[in-house]
Order: sequence, then C-alpha cells, then structure tokens
Amino acid sequence: MSRIAGIDVGGTFTDLILVDDATGEVSLAKVPTTVHNQAFGVLAALDAAGADPASLDAIVHGTTTTTNAMLERKIARVGLITTRGFRDVLELGRRTRPTPYGLKGQFVPLIPRELRLEVDERMDADGEVLRPLDEAQVEAAVVQLLAAGAESVVIHFLHSYINASHEARAAEIVRSLWPNPHVTAGHTVVAEYREYERGTTAAVNAAIQPVLHRYIARLQGELAGRGFTRELLVMQGNGGTVAASLVAEHAVNTVMSGPASGVIAAAATAMQAGSFPGEFANVVTYDMGGTSSDVALVLNGLPSVSSDLELEYAMPIHVPMVDVHTIGAGGGSLASVDAGGMLRVGPESAGATPGPICYGRGGTRPTITDANLVLGRLDPDRLLAVDSPVSVETLCAALREHVGHKLGLDAEASAAAILRVANDKMAGAVRMVSLSRGHDPRDFALFAFGGAGPLHAVALARELGIPKVLIPARPGLTNALGCVVADLRHDFVRTVNRPLSSLDEGVIAALFEAQITAGRELLAREPVAVEAVVTVHRADMQFQGQSHILPVAIDNMNITVAELRAVFEAAYWQRFGVELPEILPVLVNLHTAVIGKRRAVSLASIMAAKPAASLDEARRLIRPVWFDGGWMDTPVYVRERLPLGTSFTGPAIVEQFDGTTVVEPGNHVTMDSIGNLIIGVGT
Repeated sequence: MSRIAGIDVGGTFTDLILVDDATGEVSLAKVPTTVHNQAFGVLAALDAAGADPASLDAIVHGTTTTTNAMLERKIARVGLITTRGFRDVLELGRRTRPTPYGLKGQFVPLIPRELRLEVDERMDADGEVLRPLDEAQVEAAVVQLLAAGAESVVIHFLHSYINASHEARAAEIVRSLWPNPHVTAGHTVVAEYREYERGTTAAVNAAIQPVLHRYIARLQGELAGRGFTRELLVMQGNGGTVAASLVAEHAVNTVMSGPASGVIAAAATAMQAGSFPGEFANVVTYDMGGTSSDVALVLNGLPSVSSDLELEYAMPIHVPMVDVHTIGAGGGSLASVDAGGMLRVGPESAGATPGPICYGRGGTRPTITDANLVLGRLDPDRLLAVDSPVSVETLCAALREHVGHKLGLDAEASAAAILRVANDKMAGAVRMVSLSRGHDPRDFALFAFGGAGPLHAVALARELGIPKVLIPARPGLTNALGCVVADLRHDFVRTVNRPLSSLDEGVIAALFEAQITAGRELLAREPVAVEAVVTVHRADMQFQGQSHILPVAIDNMNITVAELRAVFEAAYWQRFGVELPEILPVLVNLHTAVIGKRRAVSLASIMAAKPAASLDEARRLIRPVWFDGGWMDTPVYVRERLPLGTSFTGPAIVEQFDGTTVVEPGNHVTMDSIGNLIIGVGT
C-alpha cells in the first residue's frame, strides 16, 4: 500500500494529502466543503490533487456527516423497543435543566414518545431473569413502528450489559421483520451500566446509521465509477479507522472523527519532532479551523481518550473517543457587540458560505480572519477560495460599522480587540483540558495546526505560560495527515461494578482476553493489511460510595487484584493529592482497544520543500504587521523555501499554501529535520 490518500472534511474546507511511499511524492489539495453533499467535496479534492482513484491503494476519509446530522437534527426517524415501565428513561435523563438558572429552555428527545414502545421482560442487576421476554409483543412492536414510519430501531432492555440474552433474542426477531439493516441492539454498542447513557448512545447510533449508510454508499459508488476498487476506510472518533463495509454498524463511533484525526496526526508528528525522540512527547494540540477550535492533550505520545462526550445538552455519548474540547471560535467566527456593550467573538460563524468578508462571497459581518488581514498578518492576495477580492478599505469600514462605532475604536483597534477576545476564549479551552484535569500547561508544548491555528498560537502560548510552540510542516492539512497515519481500531467496554476485594484472581485477565478476541475477529472482517495487532487496556475505578470515575491505564492484561489497587491509588493521589486507605476501591468498567497497525508513513516528505540557500533568499518581502506594540516592518518568509535547520528571531510572518504562522517580536524560531517550526515563546 504505497499510494494512500487522506481526505478530511471540515466545516469550511475539504483537505487532501496523497502520499506515495515508493517515490516520496506528495500531492496536496484544499477545496471548499460542499455542505449539501460532502462526497462532491471529496471528489473535487481528488481532482485538485490530480489523483486518479484507480491508482490509489487506500483512501482514508474523515467525515463530519454524523456530527452535523446530530447537531442539526437531520436524522432518521427512530423507534425504541424497551423494558416495560422504562420508555421515558431517555427523556427523564439525569433531572438536569437545559439552562442552570431559571425555569426556561427545552429538550427534545431523539425518539418521540409515540415511537417508544414497551414489552414484557426483565433482568435484575445481577443478570438473573425476573420476567421472560414476550416475543409476541416484540413482533407486535415491530409492526407498529413500521406503520408509524420508523426507518431505524433500537432495542434497549434493562441490565442487558450484564446479561444480553433478551436483547439479543429480540434483535433476532426484529431483524427477521425489519426491511433494512438499521437495527441497533444497545449491548452491541455499549456494554456498560447506566441505562440512560447506554440508551442514549444506542439511540444516537440508530438515528445516524441510515444517514451514514447512505452517504458512504453514495461516496463508494462515485469512487467505484472512477475505478477505485480497494476498501474505503473511515476515521472514527477514537482516532482509529474502520472499513467502510463495517462503519455503519457502529455509526456512533464516527461522531467527532474529524477532530480526532488531527490529534492522531499531532501525536505522530510530535513524537518525531525536535532534536531527539520524545522531546515533544507531551503536547497540547490546538486545531483552529474556519468554524471552531479543538483542543486536546497528548501524554507520552498517546492522545487522551474519554467516554464522557456530551455532544449537546442531554446527549451523552458513551463510546471511547479522543478527548477533544471544542469551542465556537474559528477563522469564520463572527464579531459583534451585544446589548450590554461587550465585544463577542463566536460561536456564530460565517461558515463556508458566505464566509468571511475577505472571501468575497457575500459576507458582510467581520470575522477573526478579516481582523487578521486588516492587521497585516494575512496577505489578501494569497487567500484560498476567494470568489471576488475585497479591498482592505472595505474590511475596515465593516469593522468600524459593527465594532468600532459601538466601542469608540478605529478599524485597527477593533481588529486587535477581536483577536484579544478570541485568544482569551481559546486559552480557556486549553485550561479545560489541562489545569482542570491536574496538568500544568507549562509542562507541555503547544502543537498548533488548522488553517488558522499558527496565526494565534504564539499569543495563546504566551497567555498560558507555555514555553514552546510546535508548528507542523502542513498545519492546514494536519487532519488529512491524521487519516493517512491512523491505524485500524476497535474499542470494547465491559461493566464489572464490584469491589476489588470480591474479585477472584484471573477474572480481569479473562475479560480482557474476551475483548481482544472480539477485536481480532473484527479486524479479520476488514480487507485491510495490518503489520501488527496491539492492545491498550484501561479500567474505570472509584472508591466505594463515590459517583465520579477515574480512568486508570493498565500496562499488563494479567494484572493482579493487588497490583490494580496499587495502580488506582497512585493515580488517585496524582489527580487529587488524597489517600483513602480505609475505603474499598471498586472496579467499574474494563476497556480494551484492539489496534491493527498499518504500514508507517514517512513524515519527512510531507513538507515537499524546495529550500533556499539562505534565510534571506527565503524572504518574500517586508510589510507592516500589527503587534501589541503597534505596527512593525516584518519580514515575510516562504515556508517551503526555509532551509532545514535554519533559525531566526521574530517578528516574522511565515507563509505557505495551507496556513500562515505569526512569530511575535523576540520569539526564537528553529526548523527541525522533518520541517517542523519550533518557536520559543517569551512570557
């Protein structure tokens, strides 16, 4: 598999990186996302890169289809078959409110009440049958749901995580009568206690399963029509890939696949960056695109994974995903002044259409991108996807109209204020994934990517006290690179929920072994070559009586009960600085990730550089750029022309096809052997 294309669909752009490992050739493309049908943007990216699908060995695709479908509620009509007396669990939830203060706000469940049907069956918390499954009622429920127009169905029975026999039998009955494959049995998606979270996750899977199935089938058809005969791989939210032939079965795993691919690329790049292996093993990843910014943590080269994503209010998704915190601050985020005279930036975005004013597609309200252009940080002649050029004077007029007149500022001061507010907002997101989880951001480097990330990275690092910023060779295409380097991955969880003192030796190893076997079976169903299979284990634990759970990494699947207790107590001390020897530890869940390692891709060729003989020859021009101290004449360098190993001191602007990096006065920049820019930040 030498010719691999990674294609990531973002809110504004669709990015492509095509790597030919045999020749070292790299092709790049960045085209506007086709929101109405993402498949057209994928095909346009292939065309822009001059890539013939028939010549490709693999296409790995990161998609926002399922995430957008959920956020916009453009989902299938779903029916639910559940234990009698529990049809309202998905609506009652955890007795929270959409807004914390005041009796306002509303919540619309994914499945309307008239499509939530009950049948007689009951398991107790130990998996013992209290009431047998009434199979005739299951058949009647299927007939009723089909008559009501349900396209997809969920079977969600009480305590099926501990004994799935009723749920499995009901699924057999439903599949024999249902006219399509969109049947979700809750225990196959999440075998974990807590009926609300498990049921909601299964409901999300059912709601987006038909949407994803149609999209993947359409994309595969288009690619096949162009001669592509290999297996299409799809990114999952856990940072791994899955064959397109299997992806719709667990569609919920593709939620947040786009942000996850960027974190995977960041981890792979950071581990190869710097002057020695592991120099950047701990990084905060910061992905700023056109619509939003995503922040995550990489510890010892491994992205943090969590099962606690809440996509929106009352929408918990309990499947393992790369732990990404998202805020509505991207290059297209709109700036405005509210009724109280406060400057706001985001979460409303100009999106791909009409986009920022400077794109010339009809946008009239100023964005972060417009502010960067007015302050000289962006070159108006080098913007991508501009329909009709817009003058700087027009941008200044818009800034004065929407911001300046209300705050008593001129155009430049308005633009600077927009950047300051946006940077503060993004710094808060970094604190959410670091300080709030017991990590000091000063112990990390900031790995900045996305089309707009390098524009703001240094200011963000200075605000947080982060000493170094790492800008990859292709910051604007990093998510697509994540598709290229990602491995196959399947995650499994099993609830135990018992005190450690009651566990027999060997039980933990047996449960891990069962999960590994299931993962290997799934890998065998995928027609994709892997060079090795590795497993990653962790446990969810708590002290008896606690409600919160602490994830604990497990290096040895044959760990003893005593060793697990010691590992948990050490992790608890690191997180909370407290010892509780008098309270019993409880093993809640066991997790296993089964990873099929694909052939490694060399990152050295991604830059596709044509270095100049000296730094001066890489300089394109000098132009005024606004920094905190005012306007400064600043050299502008062409990234692809920078000599490897070069170093210089800011101020500087570094431009390339897929992004622009701002180097503030006094920052020291070096370039490592694979083309990463390493910026030392003065605080």
